[in-house]
Amino acid sequence: MNYQVPQFIEIEDKIFGPLTLKQFIYLAGGAGISFLIYRFITISFIAFLLIILVMILAFALAFYKVNNKPLINMIEYAFNYFFHNKLYLWKKEDPAQNSAKNPMTKEDKEYAKLVVPKLSESRLKDLAWSLDINESIYSNKNQR
Repeated sequence: MNYQVPQFIEIEDKIFGPLTLKQFIYLAGGAGISFLIYRFITISFIAFLLIILVMILAFALAFYKVNNKPLINMIEYAFNYFFHNKLYLWKKEDPAQNSAKNPMTKEDKEYAKLVVPKLSESRLKDLAWSLDINESIYSNKNQR
């Protein structure tokens, strides 16, 4: 039985022209807040500065990424860092005392010698892709 496996699930759908839903909401929210500032602040110079700041923030939230993560995640991490409790503990241990407490057995030494190959993300995707191709070829041969 063939099943459709979703591809490219990490890419968001473009709903409003070239914008995703999140980008559109950030820009529409920035435009709405800017309009409210324009309507309710009578001093035009201050209103203009606030509107510029709000629009810069809206564009940054919509388009700017730090280490391939959206800016909103970085803002969330910053708030969590500043407003949550922090407890840092460090206990220095002497390596000689640590090895005296837990001597390695012969089995542990043999296990430490084993080399485990690492799969990178791209290698893993290539492997999954080739398995999907081989599965579809194999299922097509069985249907004939």
